[in-house]
Amino acid sequence: MATEPILLLPYVWLSLLVIIPAATLLHDAWIWYRMPPGPTPLPFIGNKHQLPKSQPWIQFQEWSNQYGPIFTIWIGRKPTVIISDPVVAAELMEKRSTKYSSRPRMVAMGEILWDGASILVQPYGKEWSIRRKLLHQAMTPKALRLYKPTQTAEASRLCYQLLETPNSWEKLLERFTSSIVFAVAYGHRIDSLNAEVIRQRFKFMHYASSLNVPGKYQVESFPFLKHVPDVLAPWKVEMKRHGQEEAAANMQLVDLVRSDIARANTRGEEIPESLCKLLLELREKESLLSDRDFSYIPASLFGAGSDTTASTLCSAFLALVTHPGTLRAAHEELDRVIGPDRTPIFEDEASLPYVRALVKEVLRWRPVAVLGGTPHASTENDHYEGYYIPAGTTILGNSWAINLNEDYYPNPHHFNPERFLDTALLEKAKNPTPETGKAHPAKAGHSSFGWGRRICPGADLAANSLFIALAKILWAFDIAPLKGVRYDTFAYTEGFNIRPRKFECDIRIRSQAHEQVLVREFADAERVMERFAPFSE
Repeated sequence: MATEPILLLPYVWLSLLVIIPAATLLHDAWIWYRMPPGPTPLPFIGNKHQLPKSQPWIQFQEWSNQYGPIFTIWIGRKPTVIISDPVVAAELMEKRSTKYSSRPRMVAMGEILWDGASILVQPYGKEWSIRRKLLHQAMTPKALRLYKPTQTAEASRLCYQLLETPNSWEKLLERFTSSIVFAVAYGHRIDSLNAEVIRQRFKFMHYASSLNVPGKYQVESFPFLKHVPDVLAPWKVEMKRHGQEEAAANMQLVDLVRSDIARANTRGEEIPESLCKLLLELREKESLLSDRDFSYIPASLFGAGSDTTASTLCSAFLALVTHPGTLRAAHEELDRVIGPDRTPIFEDEASLPYVRALVKEVLRWRPVAVLGGTPHASTENDHYEGYYIPAGTTILGNSWAINLNEDYYPNPHHFNPERFLDTALLEKAKNPTPETGKAHPAKAGHSSFGWGRRICPGADLAANSLFIALAKILWAFDIAPLKGVRYDTFAYTEGFNIRPRKFECDIRIRSQAHEQVLVREFADAERVMERFAPFSE
């Protein structure tokens, strides 16, 4: 009789092999039934077989038309709620931000590559709050005012370079945005994209983006794989090597600013204010982060404000060549308000409502962070409109669907800055009609920088760069399509951040008088930027 339990063991294990999957299926089915509706998932697989490999935001938009402005897809057994309406996005990610401000677990990029150092992937909590507070030091209204002379000078440099080499316009836009971000972050300027520091940054950014692809690495579905010994996991060794290289480069930049401060103190000189300089001074009073984690804070500005702003400017050029009436309207306003003797400056912004509206329309028309940037994650169970959203759910605001929602933006693919004029926004708020569309919940009339506590920290810096660059470019140049060329306004790159695929256009100075102004203002800009030492090539 003593051997009977042993004889029963195979039957016990067999029962468990049946009961546990059955219980899991029942649990998943119960959660699925209570969550916002969406395409029917397969057991244990979810909707992975239905997700397109290219431009998933378009499929998500189609599903929103079928299932409503908030719906659920499943990646394996993990639910993702996708939002396609700005009111729903504002309700969850702003009004209920204490529940929806975390991040989903990103094992490859967040844990193996960055070892939790980057604010981008930090879960909501104390560690994130420390980083956010330090990064915010560079984005206060007072700090943003201090950056405007640099942004103005860089925009003048950009226009002069467009005058000299108009066919290199995309690279010149990248140099412009990169130089502003590095001046703000480290007090150094970028004179050429051949600078080693820029090549490094783009390499780091593109590698990190390559890891942030759903389903690419099994470690995302089975996190225990991160503990597999390196000798058995060459993929992990490669990630770590890239992470170590990036961390070392971040520390080199911090050490550069340290040496700048020491040299200035020795010589009794002043160096430009920068985020890194400010943080180093604060760190003397209180050290809250390790050197490695500290170095990621100023470095995060590049990914947040350089490539994204350059991509938005590329979309502006595409909009101008495909909607020529927009350029004529901008020229009319600039000629009337500014005249032929100087280019616009920030103090003119209030007098240039059409140019201001044009900046907003670019951000809406083709959002760079097409899926709302890095996803949010819920930290508490919640209910919305009778639906259940469990803690740990990934939340995506589909910016493509939100920004092209016909209820808010009639004829959404038509580039029309007039929809963002103050009078139009006021009319929407007071008396929404099918012709005007409903009022967007955000004061700006769009939400292209994200929502709630995870909104892009460099949003105002980016908006200022966009305004001053576009104001000066529009004042100085005609930007026209090439004869015989057909332009596809849907031809965009892949990834979480998108930009138009390469295209050519005709960029010409408007007159000799305009050219003389650009030459004169370029000389003034060079004097302003002298105090920012350049990064060497």
